[in-house]
Amino acid sequence: MQWKFLVLSLSLISKKCSAEANYNDGYDDLAADYNDYNDQAADNGNAYDQAADYNYEDYQEYDPNDDESGIRYWTNYAILPRRCIKYNGVDVIVFSMYEQKYQQCSDSPMGTYITPVPTFIDAYLAQLSQQAQDQGEEYEAPDAASYVECTMTAVNNEQMYLQVGCSDTTSKSIAVNIYEDATCETRSVVDGYDDANIDVESIQPPFKSCLPCVVWFDTDDQAVDDGFYENRQMNPPLCKNVYQYREECNKKCQKMGVEKAPKTSWNTSDKVLLTILSLFAVGMCIKIFIKRRTMSNKNSLLEQAALSAIGLQQSHIVGIICLWVLVTVIFACLGMKSATWAMLLLLNSIFFAYLMKLTVASGTGNGAKREPMIGPDGTEIPPGDDDDDSSDDDDDEEEEEEEEEEEAKPKPVGELT
Repeated sequence: MQWKFLVLSLSLISKKCSAEANYNDGYDDLAADYNDYNDQAADNGNAYDQAADYNYEDYQEYDPNDDESGIRYWTNYAILPRRCIKYNGVDVIVFSMYEQKYQQCSDSPMGTYITPVPTFIDAYLAQLSQQAQDQGEEYEAPDAASYVECTMTAVNNEQMYLQVGCSDTTSKSIAVNIYEDATCETRSVVDGYDDANIDVESIQPPFKSCLPCVVWFDTDDQAVDDGFYENRQMNPPLCKNVYQYREECNKKCQKMGVEKAPKTSWNTSDKVLLTILSLFAVGMCIKIFIKRRTMSNKNSLLEQAALSAIGLQQSHIVGIICLWVLVTVIFACLGMKSATWAMLLLLNSIFFAYLMKLTVASGTGNGAKREPMIGPDGTEIPPGDDDDDSSDDDDDEEEEEEEEEEEAKPKPVGELT
C-alpha cells in the first residue's frame, strides 16, 4: 500500500485545472450569496440609506428568533481555532468563541466547540473569498480546496478517495486523508498512517491565532449598496457557519490532542558551563575547609559568637548548604535552567565571599604588618619596645606572686616578733 503515497500526486495533476475552475466559481458564488442581503433587506424595509446610520452600540446581539445560532450581529465576536483531533471516529476542529474581539481571545470563551474539518475549511475558504472581494480582488481557490469534498482518484487502476482531515503527526495541522469508500468513512491505513502526500498549506487554518469574525477594509461607499455593511455583520462565513454546525466539546474532548510542551534539555555548552561552576564550588568548599582548620582560636570564637547572635550553629550552616545543593540538583534534573543557574551562581558567590574573609583574617594573624602604636607623648612606639614592656610587666607580676606565697607560709615560733 505504500506505493499509493508515492504515485498519488501524479494522478492528481490532470485534475488540477478542472478542480481549480470549479472551486473558484464555487467560492465566488458563495461569497456573492452573502451580498444578496441587500435585496432581502430592501424587501423587508430594513435597508439603511448610508453606512453612517449604523450605531454599533444599539445592535441587538442576541436574537433567538433570528437563526439557529442565536447571534444576529457578529461584529464584536472572535474565533480561536485550537487544534484538529479525531473525536468519535470523525476528524473535527476544536474552536472557541469569544464575545469581545478587542481582547484578542485572552478572556474567558463563551464556549468551546467542535465541527467537522471539511465544514470548517469550507467556511474558512468562503471567508477568504469574501475578504478578497471586499478588497477588490478576485479570489482564486487553491488546488487543495478540491479535497473539501470526498474526491475519487485512481492510481494504477485502483480507486481511492481523498478528503481533508486531521494530520497524523500533529494536532496543529490538517492533511488530506485516504479513504476506501465513496463516503470517506473507511480509512485506508498503512503502517498506522492515512495521510496523503499532498500540500495543504494553502488551506491551513491558523491554529492558536485569534481571528475576528468581521473584518473591515477600506471600501468606497459609492460602490456598495445600502445593505453591504449590515450584511457583513450578520453573515460572516467562518463564524456563522462553524457556529451553526457546532457541537459542545466537553472536558474529555478538550483534553484530546493537547500537545505537551517539549522538555527543556541541557545542550553541550550548558553542560560544560554547569560542570565548570560545579567544580569551582567544590574547589572553594575544600579550600574553606582547609582554611578553617588553621583558623586562630580568637577568630573561631568570634565566628561562633556571630552565629549565636542570629540563633544558628555550625551544624545548621552545613545543613543549609546540603539542602541548597540538593535543590539545585533537582532543578537541573527537571530542566529548569534559570533556577539552576541562579542557585548555582549564588552558591558560588557565597563561597567566594566567605573564602576571601578567611584569607584576609588568616593573613592578619600570620605576621601581617601591624599598625604603629602611638605613645602618650605622641611619638610612635617601636614594636620591640612594646614587647619589652610586656615582658617587664610579666616579670613584675611573677615577683608579686612569689612574695605573696612567702608571706602565706607559716613562720617558726622563734622568729615571731
